[in-house]
Amino acid sequence: MDNLKHLLAPITIKKMNLANRVVMPPMGTNLGNPDGTVSEANIAYLKRRARGGPGLLITEISAIHPSGMVIPSELGSYDDRFIPGLKKLSDLIHEAGSKAALQLHHGGRECFLLLKEGKAIAPSPIRSLVYGMTPREMTRAEIQEMVFAFGSAAFRAKEAGFDAVEVHGAHGYLLTQFLSALSNQRADEYGGSLRDRSRFVLEVLREVRGRVGEEFPVSLRLSVEEFIKGGYTPEDLQPILPEFVKAGADIIHASLGTHGSPGGVTSASVEYPPGFNVERAKKMKAAVSVPVIAVGRFSDPRPADEAIARGDADLVAFGRQFLADPDFLIKAKEGRFEEIRRCIACNQGCIERLMLMEGTIRCAINPETGQEKIYPQAPAPNKRKVWVVGGGPAGLTAAGEAARLGHQVRLFEKEETPGGQLRYASKAPFKKIYGEWGEWLAGQARKMGVKIQTGIEATEAMIAQEKPEAVILAGGGEKIPLEVPGIGLPHVCDAWQILGGQRPPGKQAVVIGGGLIGMETADFLSQKGTQVTIVEVLKRSPVLKITSHGYMLHNRLRNAQAKLLFNTTVARIEEKTVAVLSEGVEEVLSPVDQVVVAVGLKPREGLKAFLKTSGIQHFVVGDAVNPRRIIEATDEGAKAAWGIK
Repeated sequence: MDNLKHLLAPITIKKMNLANRVVMPPMGTNLGNPDGTVSEANIAYLKRRARGGPGLLITEISAIHPSGMVIPSELGSYDDRFIPGLKKLSDLIHEAGSKAALQLHHGGRECFLLLKEGKAIAPSPIRSLVYGMTPREMTRAEIQEMVFAFGSAAFRAKEAGFDAVEVHGAHGYLLTQFLSALSNQRADEYGGSLRDRSRFVLEVLREVRGRVGEEFPVSLRLSVEEFIKGGYTPEDLQPILPEFVKAGADIIHASLGTHGSPGGVTSASVEYPPGFNVERAKKMKAAVSVPVIAVGRFSDPRPADEAIARGDADLVAFGRQFLADPDFLIKAKEGRFEEIRRCIACNQGCIERLMLMEGTIRCAINPETGQEKIYPQAPAPNKRKVWVVGGGPAGLTAAGEAARLGHQVRLFEKEETPGGQLRYASKAPFKKIYGEWGEWLAGQARKMGVKIQTGIEATEAMIAQEKPEAVILAGGGEKIPLEVPGIGLPHVCDAWQILGGQRPPGKQAVVIGGGLIGMETADFLSQKGTQVTIVEVLKRSPVLKITSHGYMLHNRLRNAQAKLLFNTTVARIEEKTVAVLSEGVEEVLSPVDQVVVAVGLKPREGLKAFLKTSGIQHFVVGDAVNPRRIIEATDEGAKAAWGIK
């Protein structure tokens, strides 16, 4: 179905005519001004997404009341002073040919700073599953105040030129907190049965409808399954859904889970297949006649088209895909599917960066995202002969960006195929798409004119002879050697030999190193039937369970009965045993028929000293600086290319 006739078909909702069924859903950016007004960065970010041509573009969350702000820079809709900035957003969306909706939001108990101050409010004084702190129970007067605030914010959205509003009733925020028996244990008319717990949502919808009029579309975003033990299910919601429609919902946006759900399902990791949530949207469609938006790791328009063709949904939301490649729909319309940069669901720039308070939104595989204001559009004024040394994510990104800006680029990769660490990471369970992205990077670089030379290691003599005008050193990292008695025994290998297929899995393996390389190698071995013990010197796992992939990885290893020994070092390796030390106490692991070293990487130093004294403009990027994540590698690679003088 490469013609995408169902996805590209227009649809009319009330008086809002959408050119196609593609929706860009709300995604937090942290780009707003400190006072909640729209920033120039907001405008640049949204303009870039709007150029991609979605039928409907829904803004990130906007606070309907100061008591519900999850971050200080959350866009505001609780006062008339926000209207001029919001109008800039609706105007730019309209200029691009799309329709605009403003999402209305209250965080309830999921407001970290307000929780710390003792000011967070919620249906009941039950601690946040995300932050572990307890909010204050809302009074009836406060409930009515919030109902009124939703309506007032909706009216402001209409005044600001938006075509629709979306009431955020998903992901564990205030409306979900009222719907859930896990967070709502009130004894009054707002608690009790699900029908009674839905009273607040119904009152919000009626108030919004009353303030915007009958013909102004109202979307209701719901977590149609709470996805947590004891939480509500799609079947629980189905009888209530018609009442939401009667109260004012013209669209049901069928999301999933809360931020307290296991596995980060609200921003599903690579373990979840594309379109995994469509069945839940289908269940919502069975209950109501209004349009339903499906969402859930869509990165290719073709499965979305098929979902609409089957009648499972009326529209499809592509969230993180709009960050990875805002032009994906344009490319699909032109039949250039192979050129689409598909989201790899790593969550490094869009979720973890905000969750860990590392800054504003980014995308690990698209360095333009969140940096639209500094992203160079015009060709470089001085075209240079550029060499890139290393063909991993940093080097390939640098080469592609340098070529895009008009430089003459050669890339040298000492291995026979480019990709760097992606060649191994893609062998871990569920991570095949990482290898596909690496191939895409290399293909795009070649298409832009980069001459990629594999099996060649760039040397000082080569640089001295051919005199490139700029060198980007992206040589990556090298394995950290492990000095321990027995390291040279024949059953000892490293993680790269396992993942690369040079050494077959054993039956009883000890993996030395519990970082991501070690954990994913252990996961790989476990899937092959190996009984694994991981030995890690740190007191806690460096692979955080609060990240989506980290949670899933720990969960799989636990289910495979893998042993994780923290605060532990290896004392010696013997033919069939490994002796380890924990707080001075020795333990002998037995039987052991394979030892896998995965203690990580250190920066490769080659060419650094030479380049420092060469007088050649040069940059060091990625793991050659310090082994880290994809997002640091691509960001540094891109900025090196942008910085060539």
